Amino acid sequence: MIKIENLTKKFIKYEKKSKQEFYADKGISFEAKESEIIGILGPNGAGKTTLLRMIAGILKPTEGTINFDNLNYQNNEIEIKNNIAYLSGNTKLYDTLTVYELLKMCGQIYGMAETKIEKNIKEITNILDMTKFLHNQIGTLSTGQTQRVNIARCLIHDPKYYILDEATTGLDIISSQIILDFIKKEKKKGKTILYSTHYMEEAENICDRVIMINKGIVIGEGTPQEIKDKTNTTNLRDAFFQMIGGVKDEK
Repeated sequence: MIKIENLTKKFIKYEKKSKQEFYADKGISFEAKESEIIGILGPNGAGKTTLLRMIAGILKPTEGTINFDNLNYQNNEIEIKNNIAYLSGNTKLYDTLTVYELLKMCGQIYGMAETKIEKNIKEITNILDMTKFLHNQIGTLSTGQTQRVNIARCLIHDPKYYILDEATTGLDIISSQIILDFIKKEKKKGKTILYSTHYMEEAENICDRVIMINKGIVIGEGTPQEIKDKTNTTNLRDAFFQMIGGVKDEK
């Protein structure tokens, strides 16, 4: 289980010699259990990526606590990170390596035995339908194929927790569906999955519960049906706009 309490991240920026403070996330709390997909929903700039980076141990929170099955980063950082799969939307891969070479290198970084690496590569290749391009250089792949490789390198060590940030953004319908089907299968294996997206319909399809964020704060939480019932709407997109008072031009 992942338990988040009062998670806050404050940044400082300087404009025209003046110091300005702003919160990317403020006072966020929730739990994610085994065999559960939690959707982190909101528009671009809502604070989703900052939140996931803190949970993944990449950014240090200004305030709040993060616990993985009662373990925290202060005392158990290596153990926690060895059990995390973190997918960022802007992760760059080595274009000159083949898919196979990248996956093998990632397995070696985690200190896995060669036989285990080969076994996992074979399984992941089948799950994500990568057989046809397993030995192609990454630089020659399509956007959808590259994203599948990006997910594959997160899976090589068989993690317990998935932290996926905009996993299907910009993908065609086939690549998106392959990734969504994979996420559902991992849930059935007992994995805990945090899934960030601004595609409300997608979240409605796969998430057990959703955390709706706007301007760094939680504005709604519950199952998709609970949120629709509370807002008297028929979909999460309309529910979100109901919560924020409609569409506003904030430029």
